Amino acid sequence: MAFDGIMIAGLAKELNDALTGGRITKIAQPEKDELLFTIKNYRDTYRLLLSANPGLPLIYLTESSKQSPMTAPNFCMLLRKHIGGGRILSVSQPGLERIIHLEIEHLDEMGDLCRKRLIVEMMGKHSNIIFVDGEDRIIDSIRHVSAQLSSVREVLPGRTYFIPQTVEKFDPFSVTEEEFSGFLKSSSAPASQTLYTHLTGISPIMAEELCHMASVDADRSASMMPEAEITHLHRMFTLVMDDVRAGHFSPVMILENQTPVEFSALPLSCFEGGNYEHVSYDSVSRLLEDYYASKNTVSRIRQKSVDLRKIVQTALERNYKKYDLQLKQLKDTEKREKYRIYGELLNTYGYELTGGEKEFTCFNYYTNEDIKIPLDPQLTAKENAQKHFDRYNKLKRTYEALSKLTEETAAQIEHLESISAALDIALKEEDLTQIKEELQEFGYIKKRGPGQKKARVTSRPFHYISSDGFHIYVGKTITRTRRFPSRSPGATTGGSTPRESPAPT
Repeated sequence: MAFDGIMIAGLAKELNDALTGGRITKIAQPEKDELLFTIKNYRDTYRLLLSANPGLPLIYLTESSKQSPMTAPNFCMLLRKHIGGGRILSVSQPGLERIIHLEIEHLDEMGDLCRKRLIVEMMGKHSNIIFVDGEDRIIDSIRHVSAQLSSVREVLPGRTYFIPQTVEKFDPFSVTEEEFSGFLKSSSAPASQTLYTHLTGISPIMAEELCHMASVDADRSASMMPEAEITHLHRMFTLVMDDVRAGHFSPVMILENQTPVEFSALPLSCFEGGNYEHVSYDSVSRLLEDYYASKNTVSRIRQKSVDLRKIVQTALERNYKKYDLQLKQLKDTEKREKYRIYGELLNTYGYELTGGEKEFTCFNYYTNEDIKIPLDPQLTAKENAQKHFDRYNKLKRTYEALSKLTEETAAQIEHLESISAALDIALKEEDLTQIKEELQEFGYIKKRGPGQKKARVTSRPFHYISSDGFHIYVGKTITRTRRFPSRSPGATTGGSTPRESPAPT
């Protein structure tokens, strides 16, 4: 997605216009890597969400609130102590980095005015929220990064803050035409890839858009581009940077078949025709909130369901192996009827044996064909017949026991797959609590001790409203059918006759 330097530039301008001069009246930390500020500016009240979630780093204005823990985390308490009641002087972005600075003025313990900065770095797994003093010395951060975790930069109290430059890139605001032309001519990579790997803050989607605006083949090697194309591409790039520098943004979300697929702070003409639909926004924050609302929920729930998923997956793999082994053993019992027939034929024709034979050929009245019966030369005909009957009875008992076991194992697999599907559609922590209780009930998780109270969970179905205004309620019981291989004619494995499995309701 195009959550790049240009998108953050649009966001920084919006936040600066709305929050400059506002006072921070409330600081909460609803998640371990997320902050929620309440800011009053004149007659307006804003909620600012700051997230350093590695999978979904964000910062935007929101109208919704989140429940905070009963005891505030240490980082939240530190911010309340230093900047609670502080005034926001500015919101800025260094260059086109994926970083936002909040400059905050507050009174220290002596009543003197001080300035501090809250720095939000939105850099994927390296995302962080860092609190620094006026001399860029780190006071604390929402995530500590030691030398063992990063050889590039430590993020610890007392360290000096700086932006790590792990890759040499040009600043889009200061790159010259000669430098622009130089890195294109020296690159054998496609033109679009060359742009976003050599310019700070340019995403792959924006690089595609620049090539589309200049009518340049984005997939062609940059070094093969004629001079005229390079000049025209630089001209389009300059126009885009002029809009960014002047703060002329037009947030847009791209839908494909009514599903959000992309967004940008600038128009995206490369998405044209077909099933694409362009939805314009007057606020970058509203665009991000609409786009990431569901993604953020899913991301949080998936993080919190990791342990449950591991338990379910481990149990499923164990049952799959057990079921396959049971089927293999069951297949070995298919030859049991052969030994019964051996015994019956030996009782019928055994008088013909003289003793010491290793096999006996006789007429099989079941198939009207001759059959060879293996014999133990040390045993009589009657004893050989009894030996085959004993083997038949043993295989028959094994078959009866395995038939029941495979049916139980198949039902367990079906149940676990239903729980796995319930984890996939879980939307709230209550759903996870309910699933955990079900796993405890069936013995996959150790039950609570006598002193632990059971949380009361009320399960409700999903509620949707159709385009015609009808209310639709969908239960959460999911049965994912696995086709279990058949064993033998007339055998029942539990897969051919589905059993309704308990699942979250």
